[in-house]
Amino acid sequence: MDEEANIGQPQEIKSRALKLNTALDDRPREKAMKYGFSTLSPAELFAIILGSGSRGESVVELCQRILNDHGNKIYKIARHKYSDLARMYRGVGEVKAVEILAAIEIARRFQGEEFDDDFQITDSDAAYRYLSTFMLDKEHEEMWVLLLDRAKHVKARELVSTGGTAATVGDEKIILKHAITHLASSIILAHNHPSNNARPSMQDDTLTQRVKRACEAVGIPLDDHIIVCRGNYYSYQAMGKL
Repeated sequence: MDEEANIGQPQEIKSRALKLNTALDDRPREKAMKYGFSTLSPAELFAIILGSGSRGESVVELCQRILNDHGNKIYKIARHKYSDLARMYRGVGEVKAVEILAAIEIARRFQGEEFDDDFQITDSDAAYRYLSTFMLDKEHEEMWVLLLDRAKHVKARELVSTGGTAATVGDEKIILKHAITHLASSIILAHNHPSNNARPSMQDDTLTQRVKRACEAVGIPLDDHIIVCRGNYYSYQAMGKL
């Protein structure tokens, strides 16, 4: 009788172990510890940050829904304010929303670390790589000036104006003030287009010529004016408009 009762027991133990492993694989933290972070999907990585979902929806499902709503593009999530994310998704309070955006900001800064140590800008491609680490994924326009030494290393960068979704206004006096303060040998002007249309406007052309003339007056060349977009850019220097 006991012998018959034991029949199939090893298979049941194996089945329970398999279920245990499957359940383990479904938990992002444990999966990361067992297999490494590279095996996790973006939703699973976000799930580790959030920690819990809402009633009727697991944390992974919630995170996948957030990603789906943004075309599976993390940069589109980054454009939200934390209060927007908290309002849009049940199960994401303000604290969790702040944690999500903080994680994205850490990733952005990690990406930009290679440019911190006297990065040399030799052409418009190099300038765009540098600028894209802090100018992308914004819902409003910003204008920055890069201050360069004689070898084209970045000595400093300064935010010179912030605008709305369609425009920002540059002031050549403020731009030159930063250039003179940092004893720059030359400068690069840059602003972003949140629309991702890199084509310059008439106002962009006018500003470029104003800044160029002001720079020539004090002997600090304007090397370039770059319009930064996700995946593309416009360079006045490369287009022969400087």
